[in-house]
Amino acid sequence: MTKFYDDIEVGDGWTTGTHEVTKDEIVGFAREYDPQRMHTDEDEARQTFFGGLVASGWHTAAVSMRLLVDSFLERYAVVGATGVDTVRWHEPVRPGDVLRVTIETIEKESWNDAIGMVRYEQETARERDGEVVMSLTADVLFEKEG
Repeated sequence: MTKFYDDIEVGDGWTTGTHEVTKDEIVGFAREYDPQRMHTDEDEARQTFFGGLVASGWHTAAVSMRLLVDSFLERYAVVGATGVDTVRWHEPVRPGDVLRVTIETIEKESWNDAIGMVRYEQETARERDGEVVMSLTADVLFEKEG
């Protein structure tokens, strides 16, 4: 059953499933998109500020997006997004970390007769300790019903 803009209320929230970030995934993503030594080489990463291999923040964002699609967005009539604000990486993501995303609707705005914008606050956290590793605010467009 597809849900629409009209089905979302300010204050609504969702929690996704989880994803375990692996060493191979960290290195593979980084080699392709963010080839800095703290993401691509365990030995060199030990010499960095992080003291070991960590995921690119963009990798964390990509994992978060996948979790959102699989657990939430695929059930809605999503048109697209107009932007993301205040992206923050609070803590490094390391091999073996299991991530989960929570979002909360903080604002709704009708754009026209067919589309509405929903603003979300999003947090990606480690499952083991609940520590927030990334946060952002996103503006997502949804079809209106009818």
